[in-house]
Amino acid sequence: MQYIKLGRTGLEISPICIGCMGFGDPSRGHPGWALGEQASRDLIRHAIEAGINFFDTANLYSQGTSEETLGRALKDFARRESVVIATKLAAPMRSGPNARGLSRKAIMTEIDQSLGRLGTDYIDLYQIHRADPTTPWEETLEALHDLVKAGKVRYLGASSMMAWEFSKARHLQKANGWAKFVSMQNNYNLLAREEEREMLPLCFDEGVQTLVYSPLARGRLARPWGEATARSEAEPFAAVLHEHAGTQASDRKIVDAVGDIAAARGVSRAQVALAWLHRNRVVAAPIVGVLKTSHIDEAIAALSIDLHDEEAGKLEAAYTPRRDIQGISDPTALARMAAASGVKLAAA
Repeated sequence: MQYIKLGRTGLEISPICIGCMGFGDPSRGHPGWALGEQASRDLIRHAIEAGINFFDTANLYSQGTSEETLGRALKDFARRESVVIATKLAAPMRSGPNARGLSRKAIMTEIDQSLGRLGTDYIDLYQIHRADPTTPWEETLEALHDLVKAGKVRYLGASSMMAWEFSKARHLQKANGWAKFVSMQNNYNLLAREEEREMLPLCFDEGVQTLVYSPLARGRLARPWGEATARSEAEPFAAVLHEHAGTQASDRKIVDAVGDIAAARGVSRAQVALAWLHRNRVVAAPIVGVLKTSHIDEAIAALSIDLHDEEAGKLEAAYTPRRDIQGISDPTALARMAAASGVKLAAA
């Protein structure tokens, strides 16, 4: 494994990040297709033995049991200083007031809860899962800065917002001498390229790299057009992220192009789609949601694939612009996340 620096930081990460949404107790909430602890541990161990050192989870996933599962596995299979743990906050974790968002109170509560579940003294990359329009940026950013100064967090990251929001946050951090966001976790793949308009150029200019969630468009790029899986049918956000009126024809052409190139090269569709992402210097690592060891092996194999410009052009040619599917930062976003996890919210 060849490790890279994350953006302009000194943090060394594998160019593959293991997405831990599928690790945890499926009976505890979203996602219902989570694997359970033993199967999750097997995958975590396989990833570590392959040289992957980067793991991304969130307090929301399976209502905290993803963090618990990851923490126990990493303690058994790796040295703490050798792995990079990323987790997220903002989503509701319980009913009642102060149970969601990015207020100082919520941040100070959730960091300690995540540290306890992960069984560690610090988080390597602490990310805001969504922007919080009900809390002033200054309150959120100063509280996050205080976590860094307290030693509970090493680096800060953001996720899923509009480019102007991210720019505003970074400006406030610079102006006040607060710890800055060093990464942006966003939705980007061959079927979702709207980030190329503003967010990716902004990140390039600022020296921020992205961590790509849903790099295979919830699996649509990894299988022939029209083929479904149990996970794709159960995934609550799949329709929001990747179903767009008027783009089905072009999406099918892209999926078919992935299949054509994969067949010509004798590799899997997933490898082709991931190799396309690795061409972009702003992308530090795709966050690969793994449910099988073969998913890990495919992601590693994709690092060795260097797509030709002609192949990339074939993959990109049919793309049709669509409505924004990245900036999910409106007041209803956290409610949608809560509904997926089965949490009943108090009025905001």
